Amino acid sequence: MSTTPPVLAAELAQAWADIQRYHPELPDLAAPESLIGESSSACGAELSFERLLHEAVHGIAAARGVRDTSRAGRYHNRRFLAIAEEMGLDHSEEPHASSGFSLVTLNPEAKCRYRPTIERLQRALKAHTAATAADTKRSFRGPAARHGSSGGGVRVKAVCDCGRNVRVVPSVLAQAPIVCGGCMKPFRIPDVAIAAAS
Repeated sequence: MSTTPPVLAAELAQAWADIQRYHPELPDLAAPESLIGESSSACGAELSFERLLHEAVHGIAAARGVRDTSRAGRYHNRRFLAIAEEMGLDHSEEPHASSGFSLVTLNPEAKCRYRPTIERLQRALKAHTAATAADTKRSFRGPAARHGSSGGGVRVKAVCDCGRNVRVVPSVLAQAPIVCGGCMKPFRIPDVAIAAAS
């Protein structure tokens, strides 16, 4: 199995498609690469199927026009929790003081339903982690990686030919192209943003 980010991104996209089979209203995942190496204390520090299902809850909330977070996306409210429960995620009775109901876990039924998907994604994540761990001694990963954060740095706006944009860490975009679902062209960081970051 290859351990390159595009292969891991493909596995993430397949896992997302598996979730869509049970929840057809879930929008497509525009950029699976953006999840690789990204960390959020509100959404879970490690990339896993549980974290992917958490992100899918946000996707369904967006599709329904439901505001599921506050405090700049950190606090996950009861509307988030209601959708999470629909999708097979559990949470303790009381919300966390700063992140609300963000710390969700797979319930037994969801673990059974998604077992093949979970196993396939775990293999891909393990291979990716092994490949990137071997690479860290030979390459510069930036200050966030040196200090234990996998966030990778400041996000900048990347645009495509049809005018859509996403916020992305430049190092993530450098790993592999992120393709727009609208025009099928890769997102790119405008020269103005590159100059400002220098």
